[in-house]
Amino acid sequence: MSLTYPKQIVLGDITVRDGFQHEEKFIPTDAKIWLAEQLVLAGVKRIEVTNFGNPVGMPQFKDADQVMRGIRNSPKIAHLLPETEITAVTIREKAVERAIKAKKDGYGPDRILMMVSTSESHHRKNSGLSLEDYWKMAEEAIQMAHEGGVKVNGTVSTIWGCPIEGPTDPKKALEFTQRWLEIGADDVEHADHDGSASPNRVYDYFKMIMEAIPDPSKHIAHFHTTRGWGTANVLAALQAGITHFESTLGGIGGQPANFVDGVPVSGTGSYYYKDPSLVGLVSTEDMLVMMDEMGIDTQVNIDKMLSIGNMVERIVGRRLRSESIKSGRIPKELTGRK
Repeated sequence: MSLTYPKQIVLGDITVRDGFQHEEKFIPTDAKIWLAEQLVLAGVKRIEVTNFGNPVGMPQFKDADQVMRGIRNSPKIAHLLPETEITAVTIREKAVERAIKAKKDGYGPDRILMMVSTSESHHRKNSGLSLEDYWKMAEEAIQMAHEGGVKVNGTVSTIWGCPIEGPTDPKKALEFTQRWLEIGADDVEHADHDGSASPNRVYDYFKMIMEAIPDPSKHIAHFHTTRGWGTANVLAALQAGITHFESTLGGIGGQPANFVDGVPVSGTGSYYYKDPSLVGLVSTEDMLVMMDEMGIDTQVNIDKMLSIGNMVERIVGRRLRSESIKSGRIPKELTGRK
């Protein structure tokens, strides 16, 4: 029996935000703008570029406005921006207000991301609020964002497990997904933020999600690969019918850094793992090459993405976790791809 999966996917690359937020050195603003430009030129249609939260705790994003302005005003990609969605994270209401004001001033994001965790401990650590207080705030924020011409993604985290509390119930994540859509979120990101998921549980979860809410445009899969299972989980999600995925170049990213440019900062507290290099998302390069060799249309220039991945290693100053930027792609005639 052959595998069944969608023949086209939508990529959301979130290197500029999630990828760089775990870095313990400040990534230059011009490098962030350059990377966003290159992703647009490669054909990526959804790019997450910053966090509008308080930069005191996350100084990696002290340049949020400059990054957004630089992208919006770039002559290199002006002709492509109408077809590209620029997104940003806004966990709390002040960040939402900043993003909406930036949109009103002509450079803000097209979509913002808000987040709940099924684990109360994880949620409170990320947001500073109880779940019920956050839901109330989120409903008001969604209405405010829509009035300001900004779409909202509602993220659900700790679906398959929590680094603080341990096992979690995926059925609770379905309830949270339905609640996000009921209060007006435009779509939902389903996030494995610490690499807890295994392929069988990913398939079971997304099968349950697609049976309850069978519109694939409403669902985005977000996998970390802490234990090396990221692309296996992508395959499991594909088999369940998921078509929208997020990833980072080199597989970098994770929990916001608590140490930046030699200075301790709050971030989101102590790292979940003793070795902070363990964290990271699915590698954009590896995921795209895998999908392409499966005959899936990724809608992006994969060779250009491999070249960009090499440059990201130079930006952060170390070898990253993509295998494909070193091994390359195998000849088309060996894969059957067109």
